[in-house]
Amino acid sequence: MKDISYYTDLLNIDLSEEQIKSFDTYMNMVIEKNKVMNLTAITDPEEFALKHFADSLSLISAAPEAAAISADAVSVIDVGTGAGFPGVPLKLAFPNIKLTLLDSLNKRITFLNEVVDKLQLDNVTTLHARAEEGGRNPKLRDKFDFAVSRAVANLSALTEYTLPYVKVGGLFISYKSGDIEEELKSSERAIKLLGGKLEAVRTFQLADSDISRSFVIIRKEKPTPKAYPRKPGTAKRDPL
Repeated sequence: MKDISYYTDLLNIDLSEEQIKSFDTYMNMVIEKNKVMNLTAITDPEEFALKHFADSLSLISAAPEAAAISADAVSVIDVGTGAGFPGVPLKLAFPNIKLTLLDSLNKRITFLNEVVDKLQLDNVTTLHARAEEGGRNPKLRDKFDFAVSRAVANLSALTEYTLPYVKVGGLFISYKSGDIEEELKSSERAIKLLGGKLEAVRTFQLADSDISRSFVIIRKEKPTPKAYPRKPGTAKRDPL
């Protein structure tokens, strides 16, 4: 069976037996909770290891700009984290991360608190908030080395949701799939207006599969103007 250790070997990520056990525990918690709450459509353990765990961790091998996540005690916020992807897998693989998990649904945050307690994870904060609300909070704005998101949203809106959290010099990394050329083009104005610069797009094939993925890497060059993010729902309804 292709489990987390199979994929981390392919990704050149070393895990201890304890870390592997934590990944398994986390997967089982998600699958069990999924019986009463919609967390994922993926419940087959082998598929879970590929499409949730390997996908989350591919960032480290596919995007050299993210190498610091694996080496240093950097601050990372996962915006629209859902069941905890990619934030929790990154934390399990690289325990030094100072991780914040933000989601708009309180039931998901309650579940993630259970995960944090069960796995005894330190330096993890969970936040129940709309992304736009959190981005205006002085305690969160301009505070993170990295913001990551696997949330399903147009890149223009996602940049407005997420870039305000990143400190100047830091990175927002969006996990994307499929053809993103048109999306990239339509988000150019938003990225620039919000203080960012498109640094790279790293396309790759998910480990030992024919699934294509991309990482859109945006460097924050200057503070996001105070007018952004706009009121909840505006970015989706009226992209920049």
